[in-house]
Amino acid sequence: MNGFFSSLAGATVRWLDLPGRGEPVVFIHGLGCASSYDYPRVVTDPAFHGRRALLIDLPGYGYSDKPPQFGYSTGQQAQVVVELLDHLQLSRCYLYGHSMGGSIAIEAAEHLGDRILALLVAEPNLYAGGGMFSRAIAAQPEAEFVASGYADMLAAETSPWAGCLQNSAPWAVWRGASSLVAGVAPSWFSRFQQLTCHKALIYGALSLPAQEADDVQAEGITLLTVPDAGHSMAWENPAALADRVASFCARVEAET
Repeated sequence: MNGFFSSLAGATVRWLDLPGRGEPVVFIHGLGCASSYDYPRVVTDPAFHGRRALLIDLPGYGYSDKPPQFGYSTGQQAQVVVELLDHLQLSRCYLYGHSMGGSIAIEAAEHLGDRILALLVAEPNLYAGGGMFSRAIAAQPEAEFVASGYADMLAAETSPWAGCLQNSAPWAVWRGASSLVAGVAPSWFSRFQQLTCHKALIYGALSLPAQEADDVQAEGITLLTVPDAGHSMAWENPAALADRVASFCARVEAET
């Protein structure tokens, strides 16, 4: 596990750098998750073809520090991702983000410009309003969620998400959820559409049909599907997700 002190977050951010070939694929996790929890099985699958991978635990999640004074909005988290990649002096990389992490990846890609070889976002938030969990969390006052709502949600959770949710700071979860509900202007969809790098949207086949997928396809952007999986595709079909990510990166390499 690697770490550096983020001046933006006022805390230490930690990540795994798993060695491999080529430019790294940088993984950004979703709400209440951690890349160190979600993606080791994906990036060690034979279908990933031994690529180098950086698994970032955002501030507030996983092994990273959880400062109560940080804002945890998607924009602030995106700035921390950029700060980390600057720290690593990465001139080129692939960027992957899931759910909230997809929205963060879109904002980070705007800052990183031609340093991004390709952007892959898996079931991201593309519009304001949030998803089911984000709306339920943000509907509570922050103090109430921190005091009791977080514990209630954790006690009721039976999926693998419980394992990483219990290592997420409740204030980070609430502020992240509230940021997704509030959205950004221009929208994440507009920002994704306007990015000039290679890009793809990934959806679990069980999550389709979805309006966001239809909107992205209508713009001529690549849609990749992960069979036998829904939103939690990294847990539900890690081998297929590894294949979709690695194959798209290989396609980009062949074209450049």
